[in-house]
Amino acid sequence: MPENKRESWNRRYRDGSHPSLVPDSFLVEAFDEFIQPIFPNGGKALDLAGGIGRHSIWLAERGWTVTLMDISEAGLAKAQENAGAQAGKIKFETADASKFRAREHYDLVAVFFYLHRDIFPELIKALSPGGVIIYKTYTHLHPQFGSGPSHPMHLLQENELLRSFAELKTLHYNETIAGRGVAELVAQKS
Repeated sequence: MPENKRESWNRRYRDGSHPSLVPDSFLVEAFDEFIQPIFPNGGKALDLAGGIGRHSIWLAERGWTVTLMDISEAGLAKAQENAGAQAGKIKFETADASKFRAREHYDLVAVFFYLHRDIFPELIKALSPGGVIIYKTYTHLHPQFGSGPSHPMHLLQENELLRSFAELKTLHYNETIAGRGVAELVAQKS
């Protein structure tokens, strides 16, 4: 991403954008149903484009070691502050998610409301054998709700996550228009 994109996100976080530390309900549900039974003692997680750390902190509280990757230094600074006692379990890494390359293996990869199709193969490579990806983002149906992204490059087509991660075992998939158009995927590497 160009520097102006980084500065745009830095400005948003400094201005109080995305302030919630409450994890997305899909993470909580998927964790209880799929992640906890597979990894009862925690593991190593990647929170890609994780902003101020709401998911990283939640995972760290449950015994996970987390790499929180985001383009915004301001967002990561807030995440580190928000993490408090959990900060020692989280690696805060400033990086452009659109250039993500698998350098490590993770038991869990979490991606929420970020879409850059070119990195899908790298996300699969980043999963350890038996590792799980939890992915949730907007679909092409979302613009009818009048907020959020509207450009097609930021919106999934119907069943696009299923096709993109077809080499993984799908544990859960859902597309909905309940208040916004989103797709949710939980899939496991063999």
